[in-house]
Amino acid sequence: MNAPVTHSTIAELVRSFTSATPDGLDAAFQRLVGALWNEGKLTDLALEATPAVVTALDGVGPDRQGHLAVLLGLLAEAEYPRLDGEVATAVRAGLDRYLDLVRGGTSRQPLTLALLYLLAHFPADRDRILAVTGELSLEIEERTRLERGLAELDPQDPDLGRVWPAPSVWAGDDKAAAFAKAAARGLTPQQIVTNWENDTRTLWAYTGALAYWAVRNGPPAPVAVRTVPEQQTIKQAPVRQTDETFGSRAALLRCPTCHGPIELHETGARCTTCATTYPSANGILDLSAGVRDDQPTHEATSDLLQKLTEMPTMGLVYEAVQRPAYLRLAGSNFGDEVTPADEDAYLAETLRSTEGPVVDVAAGAGRWTAVVAEAVGADRLTAVDMLLPMLNVLRGRLPEVPAVRGSALNLPFGDGTVGVITLWNALQAFPDDAATAIAEIGRCLRPGGIFTMMTYRWSDDPIARYFQASHFFPSRPDGHLLFELNQIRQWLADAGLVVRKESSSTGTFVFVTAERTA
Repeated sequence: MNAPVTHSTIAELVRSFTSATPDGLDAAFQRLVGALWNEGKLTDLALEATPAVVTALDGVGPDRQGHLAVLLGLLAEAEYPRLDGEVATAVRAGLDRYLDLVRGGTSRQPLTLALLYLLAHFPADRDRILAVTGELSLEIEERTRLERGLAELDPQDPDLGRVWPAPSVWAGDDKAAAFAKAAARGLTPQQIVTNWENDTRTLWAYTGALAYWAVRNGPPAPVAVRTVPEQQTIKQAPVRQTDETFGSRAALLRCPTCHGPIELHETGARCTTCATTYPSANGILDLSAGVRDDQPTHEATSDLLQKLTEMPTMGLVYEAVQRPAYLRLAGSNFGDEVTPADEDAYLAETLRSTEGPVVDVAAGAGRWTAVVAEAVGADRLTAVDMLLPMLNVLRGRLPEVPAVRGSALNLPFGDGTVGVITLWNALQAFPDDAATAIAEIGRCLRPGGIFTMMTYRWSDDPIARYFQASHFFPSRPDGHLLFELNQIRQWLADAGLVVRKESSSTGTFVFVTAERTA
């Protein structure tokens, strides 16, 4: 039987943390947190212990106050969507103390970040909190995350989907605002509530992950100025016929419907086996779906494709804003230990001596496709992604690289035809089907072919792992999902791939290079 919870038990847990040596601080904090909270759920001890945790703020220095503020934030959100539950109410009782502590704080200061995370859980006290924090010198992302955390849903005019990594990065994007408003009009009242709550959890999780990293490691690296280029500045690839754009690389392609050979023509492609026709525009061949000869032709298909390729806004926002923030979150990289230059160097070194056709899967807007092209030559390279706005940006950046709209789970390439496949910062985009994606890569690679990728693993720290998981992106509304190293290794082995190089010691990044066996 479990020992009964007593005041002495609570006092000892708190005392063990507040008196811990610097070397023992992390272990003591984990014991305290684990006694009150586990994977987002409260333990039976949480309600009894919360007042003692609040009181402990008065007897410790800023580093331990920051730890305690993170713990109180975890306790406050554990009953969400209720914010007036017993434990949340007990946490809120310390609001005066939290406001006293945050006065005079500055951006990127660990204690300030921890308090901003905690304070974001009290929308009923929005005016008081904003009055105090309004006097602080905060970066715009920090301030707008706090403001959104304290906001309450207006069901008649919901602002959904524009919180990550901070509401400020979406400011002034009238097209994104209009798109979000139009999408919200198609939702049921319950769907609006669910999306609002998921947005809130996502915002808290990023704020919490940043704060927790900071109280353990020190001030995070400054965020680079994030500006989204004007759509008019995006280069347009020269207009060329589809068969001319692909050239000899057309021989690699296969029909995703029946796996038969494909013939390219001026404006698209056609499978010679199942008679499915695929449209093309701006050097992007859409092999995600097609129209068979014996089916009614959708006259708008090609026109729609053309219009979508002319809307690069999504690709621009991702490239300039979301990807840098995602590296920080998923890679536990708030100190910028891994930089884009590090990624460039790994890719260049891995690919420099390879041979044969190269495919960049889930190429996105082409930032790292450009690195691949420089390492192997654009004439060897084909880019694949499912998002047309991303591919349109890629085509403007790399007009000599043909692009295919296609699924990583059903790659439109023949068995054993490709010499090199890259999958950079992308496996986590389809986490439920990661094994299928790696199996497809193994199928397409020829013997001796090289596969290289960068993705992320779960943190070994249960608190950091919780923050990693508590992100609700549109691609996975059930929450963020990453991997264990043994999963990745098994999937590679099942696909006939032998690991030649692996690095997973920096943050929660995973760099892997593997070779296809005979």
